Amino acid sequence: MPKPTEAQQRATLARLDKFSRFTDSSIGIPFTRYKIGADAVIGLLPVIGDAAGLAMSGYVLLEAHRAGASKDVKLRMLRNVGIDFVGGLLPVFGDAFDAVYKANTRNTRLLRQYLEEQLAVEPPPPPFPWRALIFLTILFALVTGGLTLAF
Repeated sequence: MPKPTEAQQRATLARLDKFSRFTDSSIGIPFTRYKIGADAVIGLLPVIGDAAGLAMSGYVLLEAHRAGASKDVKLRMLRNVGIDFVGGLLPVFGDAFDAVYKANTRNTRLLRQYLEEQLAVEPPPPPFPWRALIFLTILFALVTGGLTLAF
């Protein structure tokens, strides 16, 4: 599979930002700063809602694979999805857990960090060693001048 270009990776991140916002924080709770997403609302349906949330989280994993994420990043993302799924299965507390854990946002952040490390520009070359050059030039002049005077 060819390595995605920087533009493709940035487009992937933009899509995942929108997707994770929809699934994890698209619905504001009135009179609070807290937001829940479609994943938490769908998760209210026992088992079926959690399975649907698992499928939606699979999309983030698929995009991470397409973007060229490392095995380590994909495993951490899979761990987040598993925690979200198992936590969502808990009776009563699972729905609150779904609203709080926000696995898709976590996974998008993991992918963003990985891709930004991959896209990081090479550091600029070290500055030219002017002091060393001046020192060596003076030393060479002294040695040459000394040898000239000696002979």
